[in-house]
Amino acid sequence: MEIGQPSPPSSSFPSSSSSPSRVRPGGPAPLLLQTVHEHRTGLGGISVLKARGTVDAANAGRFAEALAEHLLHAGQAGEHPLLDLSEVYLACADAVRSLERATGLLAGSGRALPVVQPRPHVREALARAGLPGIRLHASLPAALDALAALPG
Repeated sequence: MEIGQPSPPSSSFPSSSSSPSRVRPGGPAPLLLQTVHEHRTGLGGISVLKARGTVDAANAGRFAEALAEHLLHAGQAGEHPLLDLSEVYLACADAVRSLERATGLLAGSGRALPVVQPRPHVREALARAGLPGIRLHASLPAALDALAALPG
């Protein structure tokens, strides 16, 4: 796999068995996830989980599992994990709890997952929840600067 290229299709998947064409107009967008691996000078490898769609009660567990797997693989590969929420809607409290479940081990070890570009309502919900396992960033460059400033 070339640097900066999306990972194999196995890491992109819809959150339910229904196809996007079956989604009712005006209904929730299906959840799609894709991992992108890059190498940044001075920082090393980064692994960005890009999410798009709606995280709701029906797929929050799957989202939490995908995020936990992303964190595990990034740790094993020595990459910095990031989560891009620029195209995500959180539809319920289960969506926030799914982030808390997936980042619990990070919080327990005093670390946090950089979360990039959440939409205003998502940023507000996450800020209100006060999850210790995430750090919100307005942009990918801001998240990368914060990672570069960490000791070690």
